Amino acid sequence: MSIQKAKFMKSAVSVKDCLAHRYPEYAFIGRSNVGKSSLINALTNQKELARTSAKPGKTQIINSFQINNDWFLVDLPGYGYTVTGKSDLEGFNEMILQYIERRDNLNHLFVLVDSRHKPLSQDVEFMAWLSRHEIPFSIIFTKADKLSKAQAQKAVQVYKKVLSEYIADLPEHFVTSAISKMGKEEIVEFIEKLNKEF
Repeated sequence: MSIQKAKFMKSAVSVKDCLAHRYPEYAFIGRSNVGKSSLINALTNQKELARTSAKPGKTQIINSFQINNDWFLVDLPGYGYTVTGKSDLEGFNEMILQYIERRDNLNHLFVLVDSRHKPLSQDVEFMAWLSRHEIPFSIIFTKADKLSKAQAQKAVQVYKKVLSEYIADLPEHFVTSAISKMGKEEIVEFIEKLNKEF
């Protein structure tokens, strides 16, 4: 599958405000400034489809993009800076958790982590929570162009070792770069496979 068309559809401030449609959604989530918007732009071959922000935690809305007229890519707010005190996951606002738990169209969640950093407890706890709630997800390691191939492979192995202490069946993972577009084809092919199962 190649992405021929990508169009911004709606910004929602709550799950109830999300666009009503019958297509599968693939949501990107991660800590603020992990590179979600940049990767979305790289995947869709558009420079400014998803707006990037230099200020961590600035975007607190759900942005939906229709891809090829038959599936949606969703940019969820970055976490790590918004502490509501209302959930068991520190730094996650209610809107994010409600979308993940209640959005029927959500077919798969991609959790983005910066490949240059060691596993952060917040990311690990979130992925363990997803596993306990049986929410399908994969890991996308971003900014791999900043590392050598050996360093990137080591980063993945370290993550897998830490996650194995909390998750029995480790999720699929992708090593990516928004600059070189490394991992783009693998992610798109993976989504194409999931579309057929939706």
